[in-house]
Amino acid sequence: MWKRFLDFPNRRIHKAASAALIVSLLAVACGLGQSEQEPAGVAPTASAIAATAEPTALSATTEPTQLDATIASIAGPSASPAAEEPAPTPLVDRADNPPAAEPVTLAPQAEELTTPDVVRLLTPSVVQVVTESLSMDQFNRPVPSKGVGTGIVLNEDGHIMTNNHVVDGARIITVIFANGESREAEVVGTDFQTDLAVIRVDVDGLELRPAKLGVSADLQVGEDVIAIGHALGLPGGPTVSKGVVSALGRTIDTDSSTTIVDLIQTDAEINPGNSGGALVNSHAEVIGINTAIIQGGRGIGFAINIDDAKIVVSQLMAQGYVARGFIGISPVNVTPGLASRFDFAVTEGILVARVIPGTAAARLGLQVEDIIVQLGETPIRNTGELSK
Repeated sequence: MWKRFLDFPNRRIHKAASAALIVSLLAVACGLGQSEQEPAGVAPTASAIAATAEPTALSATTEPTQLDATIASIAGPSASPAAEEPAPTPLVDRADNPPAAEPVTLAPQAEELTTPDVVRLLTPSVVQVVTESLSMDQFNRPVPSKGVGTGIVLNEDGHIMTNNHVVDGARIITVIFANGESREAEVVGTDFQTDLAVIRVDVDGLELRPAKLGVSADLQVGEDVIAIGHALGLPGGPTVSKGVVSALGRTIDTDSSTTIVDLIQTDAEINPGNSGGALVNSHAEVIGINTAIIQGGRGIGFAINIDDAKIVVSQLMAQGYVARGFIGISPVNVTPGLASRFDFAVTEGILVARVIPGTAAARLGLQVEDIIVQLGETPIRNTGELSK
């Protein structure tokens, strides 16, 4: 069920068993709606939602408040169904513990390789991604700008996995392979919610070596890992750093409306240009895609786990977007700071900044200033958990 906490200064709160009123609603039906990133011309379809109880009617003052102004500035004047997943912002030094596991008997593992052997096997599969974009200077004149990142070869058909923020907004994408050969690439599909993208090059005359993808569900904290990527776009091949899995199941906010969940934290050095690069285990298997670092922090990097990446990438290759259930809201992550400022009853969840007319959320009676904290029996702490 949805649980809706309504505890704002301008709402009259009907006292229930707790200090805040809890309105219980059913979760989104399993038949997911259209993706928020579907190609133009395809209208998104709201998921069917049934209510176990009618939303309780609450009276609210009509006088504008500071919270109203804050929400209005986030939702914008002309939000559309696509507003549920706002346009991405560039990644800027992106900045739960999992439950204790029962003792298990580990199956015999394949023989571990030395670090040089792992690098030798993976280097042909890790490519440099160079992008050219147009930005505006202080006089509003277009100025060419370049960016660098890393990609991982997925198959012999020329599909390459990288980060969405590496190729977002790029006019020209060039892939440079380990042998020095370069090819222009086209975008197959992107997903800013998980910060993943797939690009493709013409393989005529190329012999590609796809990377071997592992299983991140088997990872253990303390396990050795190696980060391989083109740090700072330096010539002469990829940069290699070694570390361990520092933590699992990490969550970071990329902006006020987008959260990436279930990340691998590592102390293997991840530098600018490493984005989209490979985090590999000692069997030369890719178990993560390097994506973020904490600004000002040393030895704190994050990688998208490969199990989630496989699901996203398969959809991007098949249809160019990721199909997710469409609820019909503009979401904002609740943070402790936001909760303290506006005296919310909870410090985690999703604040409804806008309800799209005609959607399932509108029919259910969700309102601006509602906070979603649970889906069925699953707690919802941020937009990443909602979209997953």
